[in-house]
Amino acid sequence: MIPLKDTIPSFSRPVITLTFIALNVGVFIYELTLGNTELMVFFYNYGFVPARYTIETVKNSGVFLTSPVVPLFTSMFLHGGWTHLIGNVWSLWLFGDNVEDKMGKFNFIAFYILSGIAATAIHFLFNPRSTVPTIGASGAISGIMGAYFAFFPYSRIITLVPLFFIPFLIEIPAVIYLGIWFLSQFFSGTFQLVAGGGYGGVAWWAHVGGFIFGMLAGRFFVRKEYRYF
Repeated sequence: MIPLKDTIPSFSRPVITLTFIALNVGVFIYELTLGNTELMVFFYNYGFVPARYTIETVKNSGVFLTSPVVPLFTSMFLHGGWTHLIGNVWSLWLFGDNVEDKMGKFNFIAFYILSGIAATAIHFLFNPRSTVPTIGASGAISGIMGAYFAFFPYSRIITLVPLFFIPFLIEIPAVIYLGIWFLSQFFSGTFQLVAGGGYGGVAWWAHVGGFIFGMLAGRFFVRKEYRYF
């Protein structure tokens, strides 16, 4: 299923959403200028490597040139390829504008960053000794999707569904579309635990953690005039 658009209009220009998209694209373009070795060093220093915080020999390996705090923020702006980038920025564009509308620009910035950090924390909890750099905006975007799930459950997601090579457009209630997405992340993460940490090469629990954070905490970032509690 490929989500194309939602049915909730945004009432202001999503300046912050567009800015985050531009930042992600800009950093990725910079990555393309790096050689393989330079890129790996870049990922290890600005991506989040759990073992850096739990294994003394990794921490003191000499690979890390940045402060341990830096990757908590920078990792959410790195991507491993075009597919990774496009999937993330499309989801950010699809769901971010309405959540930004609801929160306002300053609150949305804070929410985005905290969603990314919360997602990273949950990934760390499940993978404390992993030496693989965690990169990508998907944790922060999962937070936005969780907030969208809570704010706009009756929205419809216009989705492209290829059936026997024939494309069909269907409207799926947001609560169902995002609910299915969340369950797919949860079960994939569970399978990863059973099969071993390398399954899929995806930080499933970061997605789960980001979504839950967004769903539960999103309301505290809503602009005063839109608050419902």
